[in-house]
Amino acid sequence: MCAAPKEAAKSKDCPAEKCRRKRWVKAFEACDENNKGYLNREDYKVAIVMLFGYKPSKVEVDSVMASVKQNPLGLSLEEFLNLMTTKKVVHFYHSEIRQLFISFDRQCKGFLSFEDFRKAFSIVVPKLPERIIVEAFRLGRALSPIHQRFLPQCLPLSHGIS
Repeated sequence: MCAAPKEAAKSKDCPAEKCRRKRWVKAFEACDENNKGYLNREDYKVAIVMLFGYKPSKVEVDSVMASVKQNPLGLSLEEFLNLMTTKKVVHFYHSEIRQLFISFDRQCKGFLSFEDFRKAFSIVVPKLPERIIVEAFRLGRALSPIHQRFLPQCLPLSHGIS
């Protein structure tokens, strides 16, 4: 297993990376209708559903297709593999955030109350001054309403902290 996700994205010798790359190549080949050598918009959508389990938005697909340089008809295998490497790192980061959120949302409300937030900090950084916790909570609520982002992923059986 590779040491860190960022290193794994760069290391082609890592067994986990070789396995992922093989999976991505298989997905590319499965979605490349008529063996054209590239994925068009629809092929790309199917590949993302196969690999990541969600249908990409129109904006995401437009962005990817606009970035295609070699072939205006779609993504070549090499472009697809480069894109999947980047997407894997981003997906890992968001999954990690979601898991942390679920661990601290002890009552599965879909948001962190101040008490949940305080409890999380007392576990992770027990000697942190209360004023910093209050300010972090206030800032977090102002920047990104946590409850709107993670409500659908809140599952009662996922909690590791009691």
